[in-house]
Parts: sequence; structure tokens; C-alpha cells
Amino acid sequence: MATLCRPSVSVPEHVITMEQTLDLARSVHSAHPQLDLALRLIENTGVAKRHLVRPIDEILKHPGFEQRNAIYEAEAKARVPEVVRQALADAELRPTDIDLIVYVSCTGFMMPSLTAWMINALGFRTDTRQLPIAQLGCAAGGAAVNRAHDFCTAYPEANALIVACEFCSLCYQPSDLEVGNLLSNGLFGDGVAAAAVRGRGGHGIQLRRNGSYIIPQTEEWIAYEVKATGFHFRLDRRVPGTMEPLAPVLKQLAHAHGWDAAALDFYIIHAGGPRILDDLSKYLGVASEAFRFSRATLTEYGNIASAVVLDALRRLFDENETHDTARGLLAGFGPGITAEVALGNWSTGREAS
Repeated sequence: MATLCRPSVSVPEHVITMEQTLDLARSVHSAHPQLDLALRLIENTGVAKRHLVRPIDEILKHPGFEQRNAIYEAEAKARVPEVVRQALADAELRPTDIDLIVYVSCTGFMMPSLTAWMINALGFRTDTRQLPIAQLGCAAGGAAVNRAHDFCTAYPEANALIVACEFCSLCYQPSDLEVGNLLSNGLFGDGVAAAAVRGRGGHGIQLRRNGSYIIPQTEEWIAYEVKATGFHFRLDRRVPGTMEPLAPVLKQLAHAHGWDAAALDFYIIHAGGPRILDDLSKYLGVASEAFRFSRATLTEYGNIASAVVLDALRRLFDENETHDTARGLLAGFGPGITAEVALGNWSTGREAS
């Protein structure tokens, strides 16, 4: 039975608060006709602070896509090894025990993927399989868990490593005045996370079932426009309302496993914003407190894209109050509009039913 072990998470040392974000928006975009709307939207995110890979003054300069992508590669190589080593230690694994690396990121581009560098630099076997995922955005955290689960189901003695590396600040576009882009400037933060999925043994969430779903005709609601200056984030105003059609998907997946989605013990949800969690609470019929781990990530780090679900999961581990065989749900949402959902039991190492 594949077990998702404790994630390791790291955020950069440069911090920007909500107050600083609002002041910068007023300064940089003082003449914007919808500035008041953008400020209200940013305030409503509930993000108290975010962490950035470079000081905000450097981010604001935008040296160009080529230089930004070089920063992405350098920062990834500097920051990923620490979280990988910690995730492996928490899972009681060595690099040579890993059979698959799933690497997810939507904020920079490398070819070959960072997985090739990791295999050479961090002691993984040369026959380790590589699965880089670049275009699922925030949903990629859930997709990484599900693809690792699939792999360990197909190869029950194998182990997988998930790595999420997101430097959203490197996508800041000071000349892009669309309201959705201005909102993203106050919502997204940077972070790196990793977690191991063990085919046998381990302490954490025994993965039971997973599923994927796309809301028809919504592929333009969350998107990148790729320009000479890099990735320009596009966010449709209808996105916050997507939990109404997605909540039944979560219910159906739980029902197929004989569970009630409204009566689970823990929920690890991608917190794209507070309304996502508020609506999911409403449409699933669960208390707002059930999403406390996701809310804490949003408040303390902002939306760190694919790394959100791993950080929220880390908080569940660190709370250390989950009883053996507790049932839960993990879900990531992103471009498509795509949902990647997993069900699992909490386990201290014994097989659960």
C-alpha cells in the first residue's frame, strides 16, 4: 500500500507583508483606473505575508525573461536539495531507494528538467525514472501525488519522490495592467516542497484512490500568455465560483470508495484563495475549521502554487493529532479547470481497511 510521507517545505528569506504589497500597488500603479478594485481583491485574499526568492526591489526591476529564467534555475538548484534530503530522511529512505522523481513547477523552464540535475547531483540512481510536469499549475501538487500513487500501485516495491518548486515572484509583470494580473501580484508567493511516497512501509497517508476531472469549456479561465517578457498570468473572474461544480466530483470519488466526503477526518485542499475554501465548506457541508491547514498556508505564505497541498499536508503531520486510520481527502485545482483528487487513510505503518 503506497504511503505518502511527511513533506518537507522551505520558503525563501525575503518577506513582503500585505501592507507593503498594498503600498507598492498604490505607488507603481497609481494611475490605474481600477486600482481600488485591485486593492480590495488583494486585501480579501487574507494573505498576511509572502516569501520571495529575491528582494522586492530586484523583482520590481524585471531584468527580462532570459535573466529571470536563469534566476529560476540557480535558485532551484540552491534550494531543492535541502527539502529533498529532509523529505527522504522523514520517509527513512536514501536517494538510491527512489525509483521515480515527479517534478512539478509552472514558474520557470528547464530542458533537461531539474530531475536530470538532481539525479547527477544528489546521488539518485541513473535508472531513476523522471516525470516532469510543467503545465498543470496549482493542480500539479495533487497530480504529483496521484502519479506517484499510480506508479507505486503498478510497482508495489518501488518508491517515488515528489518535488514542487515554485518561484511565482519571477512571473511579476509590472507593465501588465489587467486586474487579474494585479491580483496575482498580491496573492502568489514562492516555496519549495518535497515528499516521498513509499510502496511499502512508512508513516503518513496510505493512498487509497485517486481521480482527475476537468470542467468543460474552462481552459481559458486560468492561463499563461507567453510573451517576450515571460509568463503573463490570466485569471477569469468566474474562477472563484468553480467549487460549486467541483464539490460533487469530490463527493462522487469518496462515494465510489464507500466514504462520505462530508464526514472525513481531514482535508488537504489547494488554497487558491479564501473563497475556494469557503465555497468548498458550503458545498461539501463541512465546517470551515476542516480547512485550517490550507488557510494557514494561504495566510503565512500566500498561494505557493503546486506546493500548497504539500505545505498544508506538512501542517497536518506537525499538528500530530490525527488518529490511526483517520480518513481524508487531498485536492489540487488549477488550469483546465482541472481537479486532481486523492483519498487516503492516516497510518502509523499498519495496513488500514
